[in-house]
Amino acid sequence: MVKATDHKKDEFSQQFSAGSILLLMLLLMGLFLFQYSMVTAFFWISGIAFGYTLQRSRFCFVAGLRDPALTGSTAMTRGVLVALAVTSIGFTAIKYFYYITGQTIPGQSYISSIGMHTVIGGTIFGIGMVIAGGCASGMLMRIGEGFEIHLITLLGFFFGTLLGNNHLEWWQTHLMWIEDGVFLPDVFGWAGALIIQLLVIGLLYGLAMKWEEKQEL
Repeated sequence: MVKATDHKKDEFSQQFSAGSILLLMLLLMGLFLFQYSMVTAFFWISGIAFGYTLQRSRFCFVAGLRDPALTGSTAMTRGVLVALAVTSIGFTAIKYFYYITGQTIPGQSYISSIGMHTVIGGTIFGIGMVIAGGCASGMLMRIGEGFEIHLITLLGFFFGTLLGNNHLEWWQTHLMWIEDGVFLPDVFGWAGALIIQLLVIGLLYGLAMKWEEKQEL
């Protein structure tokens, strides 16, 4: 019993030392990047903070879509919906600030065309991330944890991106419904777009709770 306790203490001491050294190296790297670009340093620190939070919270987008069907639990699903609600409010506030000040609204270049290619791509990605056991962020997190199998998933991301980029024009030409995409504030106004989005998220949250209650009966 004493040996087991001593072993745990030694293991904790080694982990603490390794973690302290790693943290120091990360901070030094942040200071180095700060000398050249404040934005790059911010991305470095915020990326590390986001990754640490993701790993410690075990937050998983795949589980949010998979668990209701496999286990009946919607805890992660509701967590994803809450995150979407919070980010919807935050990003709307940021974009609206740029709008009322007459500046270029950030992120508008990511509004893409809508068509059957959107449906097919989403379906393939959804099936793939369930089989792989992780989406993009989950895959990177698990590689950091030492799960070497996810390196195969990373290679799949690389090859899939290259293949999709080379064939995107064909998909958009033959299967496109709305060429310029849809920016909800252009259709419903800023307040209307936010309210509609929060109402949809709230409806999905309620359905998730009902689903879990039904599975527990």
